[in-house]
Amino acid sequence: MSIGKGMRFTVMSMNVHKGMSPLHRYSTIHQLRQRMRSHHPDLLFLQELQQEHRGRTRRFSSWPLTELTHFFSEDFWHDWHYGKNVEYPDGHHGNAILSKHPLHKGQNYDISAYRFEKRGLLHSMIQLDELRPAIHCFCVHLALFERGRERQLEEIIHHIDVLTNGAPTIVAGDFNDWRNRVSAPMQEAGFKEVFEVLTGAPARTFPSVKPLLPMDRIYVRGIKIHSAEILYEWLKLSDHLGITAELELL
Repeated sequence: MSIGKGMRFTVMSMNVHKGMSPLHRYSTIHQLRQRMRSHHPDLLFLQELQQEHRGRTRRFSSWPLTELTHFFSEDFWHDWHYGKNVEYPDGHHGNAILSKHPLHKGQNYDISAYRFEKRGLLHSMIQLDELRPAIHCFCVHLALFERGRERQLEEIIHHIDVLTNGAPTIVAGDFNDWRNRVSAPMQEAGFKEVFEVLTGAPARTFPSVKPLLPMDRIYVRGIKIHSAEILYEWLKLSDHLGITAELELL
């Protein structure tokens, strides 16, 4: 990260598939932590984070005994914010934001479109330094069905309008939007998707072993886009590939 006209920083987003390989055969928690740290992202947006699962601790001897946000962030990311979306007898999972800078933790908004599919919109704020405005950060995981995603997007844009007052904003996560219906309303709300700006189309990230569908996105508003990358070498760590972008706050 450097300071010139603006301040550059990196963002990463990934659906981590509850810390399991694409076919649930083995745990990928330790490899995920190592690979994510190797890219040194300032901000990390995670979906399907298995914050707690007592069955996994019994099945895998190497499964962390601490909460996964603590395991991932320990001695590396300064702060983290977790939003529980789904709870069951052995534990729970949800979205998380990890940051090298202190987070002002907002709320986890219930944007579930269906009773059988719980989804959340996790909101935090980060300030890179005292001279620049705070950045609003939203981590999302949208529904599998298009009608549900349409309703969720209306809720997301409403929350953004109420919370940000036009301030710099990042919305990242798993949009489940293989037909790219999300971009038009996001553009109307003032957002640009990093891969659409740089390559003309969102990144193809699913399924990880043969990525054909553009599911994962990083949308920004009031922030300059420098570069973006699909993390192809991560194909065995989740059923989604991770994505990363270098951004600049002016």
